[in-house]
Amino acid sequence: MPLTLSTLPTPIGSSLIVTDGDGVLRALDFDDYRSRMDQLLRRHYGRVDLVPGPLPSPIREALTAYFDGDLSAIDALPTRTNGTDFQKRVWAELRRLRAGEISSYGGMAARIGQPTAVRALGLANGANPIAIIVPCHRVIGADGSLTGYGGGLPRKEWLLRHEGAPIRG
Repeated sequence: MPLTLSTLPTPIGSSLIVTDGDGVLRALDFDDYRSRMDQLLRRHYGRVDLVPGPLPSPIREALTAYFDGDLSAIDALPTRTNGTDFQKRVWAELRRLRAGEISSYGGMAARIGQPTAVRALGLANGANPIAIIVPCHRVIGADGSLTGYGGGLPRKEWLLRHEGAPIRG
C-alpha cells in the first residue's frame, strides 16, 4: 500500500504525518518515535511503502492552527485507520473528548459501555496510530497522574497544558 510521508515542525518536535491517496490521515507521530510509527503501520496494514511527499493543505492548516491556539481546528480532520472493532470504538470515543477535557482509563472504558475493559482500553489507546488528532494524550491515570504516552510524557504534558486541561503539578 503506497502512503505519503510528510513532516511538519511543531513546538514539541518534528511530526511525521502519513496520508493515503485521498489525502486522508493514516498516522501521525514524532520524528524521534519513527520506529514506533513504522511498527504500528505494519501492524495495521502489513507491508507499507512510505513515499516522501507534500502534506495536504487541509491537514497542514488544521495542525498549524491547533498549535497556534485554535484547539478545535483539528476536530473535523478525517482519519482512516485499520484496527479491531474494539480499537476503532476506543479511537472514535477519544475523538469525542474535546480539547481541555480529560478522562481516566476507567472513565473511557465506561464511556464505551465496557467498564471492566480498562486494560484492553489502555492497549487500544497505545495502539492509536494518529497522535493528537485521535487524542490519546487526554487519557490519564485514575489518580490524575500522566501515565503512558507513545510520544513521551513531556509531550503529553505539553499538549494537555496547551489545551488548558486540569492536570496536577
